Amino acid sequence: MNRTLIIAEAGVNHNGDIRIAKELIVTAKKCGADIVKFQTFNPSKLTSKSAKMAEYQQVNLGRIDTQFNMLSKLALKHSDFIELASYCNRIGITFLSTPFDLESIELLDKLQNIWKIPSGEITNYPYLVKIANTKKDIILSTGMSTLEEVDAAIDVLKQNGSGKITVLHCTTSYPTAMQDVNLNAMLTLKDHCQCQVGYSDHTLGIEVPIAAVAMGATVIEKHFTLDRSMEGPDHIASLEPDELKKMVNSIRNIEMAFGNAQKLLTESERNNSLVARKSIVAAKYIKKGELFSEKNITTKRPGNGLSPMLWNSVVGKKAEKDFCEDELIIL
Repeated sequence: MNRTLIIAEAGVNHNGDIRIAKELIVTAKKCGADIVKFQTFNPSKLTSKSAKMAEYQQVNLGRIDTQFNMLSKLALKHSDFIELASYCNRIGITFLSTPFDLESIELLDKLQNIWKIPSGEITNYPYLVKIANTKKDIILSTGMSTLEEVDAAIDVLKQNGSGKITVLHCTTSYPTAMQDVNLNAMLTLKDHCQCQVGYSDHTLGIEVPIAAVAMGATVIEKHFTLDRSMEGPDHIASLEPDELKKMVNSIRNIEMAFGNAQKLLTESERNNSLVARKSIVAAKYIKKGELFSEKNITTKRPGNGLSPMLWNSVVGKKAEKDFCEDELIIL
């Protein structure tokens, strides 16, 4: 049985406070996630000072401002990420952070063994090259992307020595409306890219990532927060701890339900088959020597006698003894 890699995306839901970041780590661990993921960036290297916030960020924050001002309040120091990685190691959950600039790649290369490339960087050539040069495995989100752009990014990564690439279907909308999810696109990516695929989810609730696992996702990424009412651009579209735990448990249940693909009776079914199936029995009193016919035999529960599939073998035979009504027929 393949085990789905579940990434609990803390992102910037720490609001720039390392104490909240550590609470998020503990929460992800308690909820059963495999990885807790953050975002590492230098605001001045990520965005120009005049770049406007995305519409969803304006809605979630209730104000119009620049990305630079917003991100400056959410950024952690490089030393904070070193401390967070150590903290993850200490409590037993894998640390991961997505870099958003070349300087952050250099920092994180020392702290993690895989990369998560966000959708917004899929067309950033120098970024892709620098990550590929580390030779580590990569999880690549494909929100806002065409197949041609996905192909181009994968080509750059492979040409520059990347490790194994897992491609995530993603809709970059916070929150994502159900009609925009298009989960079947994940299967298109699997066939087209000939690689493992997963799903990065921004819908409200947990149904879609669970469905993605049932469809073959090997990685699930989902934003979570300590409290959806906290101020910040991503809290509203994030799961609270009880929801995250429910999602993880549901995915693990789905994995168990996959089974081994063999069509066999389970032990529980063996017991139930005696109760639910039928046997050939006497429909009325039958004298010894009387011929069995459709008038004097029938099928009834339990299934501990002759199978009704032997009906034609029984009809026309002589009764070797007297049979009372409902008695199992024996030949």
